[in-house]
Amino acid sequence: MIQLIDLHTHTIFSDGEFLPSELVRHAVLHGYEAVAITDHADHTNLEWLLEAAKKAKYLEEEWDIRVLSGVELTHVPPRKIAPLSKKAKELGAEIVVVHGETISEPVAPGTNSASVACEYVDILAHPGLISEEDVQTAVDNNVLLEITTRNGHNRTNGHVARLALEIGATLVVNTDTHGPGNLITDETALKIAMGAGLTESRVKEAFEASKKKVAEIV
Repeated sequence: MIQLIDLHTHTIFSDGEFLPSELVRHAVLHGYEAVAITDHADHTNLEWLLEAAKKAKYLEEEWDIRVLSGVELTHVPPRKIAPLSKKAKELGAEIVVVHGETISEPVAPGTNSASVACEYVDILAHPGLISEEDVQTAVDNNVLLEITTRNGHNRTNGHVARLALEIGATLVVNTDTHGPGNLITDETALKIAMGAGLTESRVKEAFEASKKKVAEIV
């Protein structure tokens, strides 16, 4: 059995359907060990999103789950990603995700490159048809690449998994949850990741990478 850790989710504070308490409660019922609240952020809302996410940590006192405060920088111009990621960390973000160049949404070209080159970025979400060069940069800077369970964004999971395995990048499996139908069980997570071309042992490595990332957060 895989202990689920999801480092990419959304609430009503961006385009999700859950209050933070609802999201965390649903995660508990799905058997999650940890969940990161990572609402869509840019320069206009970064501070208050992080304040809201940090307030949700009181739920750790009530339920057996770790709640992490974070953001997903979304449609941020590539040259602004590094300074905004740094600012997010200075404001207390435990996880900084960047909305990668998924084929399902017109994110600015260069977003992937700017993200994997940034020391303050933890995860490049749904990176689409990411280049070999960017995967290598992710390896060099310890940026995790996401295998996503979210429909649309997951069309390029196979490409991401193949390059990650060839080059040696670290993968994580996240849901990009926006509503009740997006949270998954450990069995579903395993099937989706294996469908992307990962062996069962590689899937377990991806979940160990998530667990390690959580453990690094004091």
